[in-house]
Amino acid sequence: MTKIWPVFLIAATLAMGPALAEGKVPLPQEAHINDQLIAAAAGDILRHTCPTLEARTFVVLTKLAQLKSYTRAQGYDEAEVKLFLKDKAQKARIKASAKAYLSAAGALPDNPDSYCAAGEAEIAKGTQVGSLLRSTK
Repeated sequence: MTKIWPVFLIAATLAMGPALAEGKVPLPQEAHINDQLIAAAAGDILRHTCPTLEARTFVVLTKLAQLKSYTRAQGYDEAEVKLFLKDKAQKARIKASAKAYLSAAGALPDNPDSYCAAGEAEIAKGTQVGSLLRSTK
C-alpha cells in the first residue's frame, strides 16, 4: 500500500502540472465552477424526481454561457474543460455532492414528495439551485 502513494502523488502532480504551471487552480478544486456544477446537478435531480418541478431552460442556458465565459477568463481551454466534464470520477463526485446538498435540504431517498418540498424551498429562498427551477403547481 505504501508503494502506491508515491506513484499516486507523481501521477497527480503530472496531471495538475500544466494548470499549476499556468497559475490556474486545477478544475476539480476551482470553487466557483464546482459550485455551479453541483447546483446544476442538484436541480437536475430535483426536476427528474419531482413531477411538479421543471427546468427554467433559458436561465439554465444563460448560466451555462456565463460559466463558459468564466472558465475562459480563468484561462481554461475548451479541451481541458471537456476532459473534466467527461471524467467519470468527477461526474460521480459532483453528483454525490449534489445528493448531499439535497439531503441536507430535506430530500429523502425514495420519497418524491420530499424532493418536491426541497425544490419548492430552494425556489422560495432564491438559491442557485432554485433559480434553475420553476414549479408547475
